[in-house]
Amino acid sequence: MNATNRTEEVEQNPEVDSNLAAVSEVEAGIRDFVRNDIAYLRRPVASPETAPLEPNTDATVNNVNSLIQRVAGTSLAEIEKLISELESLRDLLHAEGQRVQREISGYAQLSQAAMKSTRMIADNVTQWKRAADGLRNS
Repeated sequence: MNATNRTEEVEQNPEVDSNLAAVSEVEAGIRDFVRNDIAYLRRPVASPETAPLEPNTDATVNNVNSLIQRVAGTSLAEIEKLISELESLRDLLHAEGQRVQREISGYAQLSQAAMKSTRMIADNVTQWKRAADGLRNS
């Protein structure tokens, strides 16, 4: 698949666009968090009087957690929706299986009744034929 086809697929599906945007936000938040963390670790140790203000890492962590929860929440909602659809399909298939079994049983009973009727008709025809042959021979 070339890049043009892939771009067309992404443009055609707004759900994919929103998921990609959310993933990009998470990645950007993680990059910012890592940059801040590395910058903090690379900062030279200074005396308390000359130490710069510490960056607000709690806010960054909260932002990253919020982004991850948003993306995970969307994914979990989709998974729960799919599970619900699969359960309803399972119930439908189960009900259809029972219906087919009932119909097969009905057809089997109908077939047995038809066979019995055919035997009775054949026996009666045989008796009539014997009676007719007996009348002709007498």
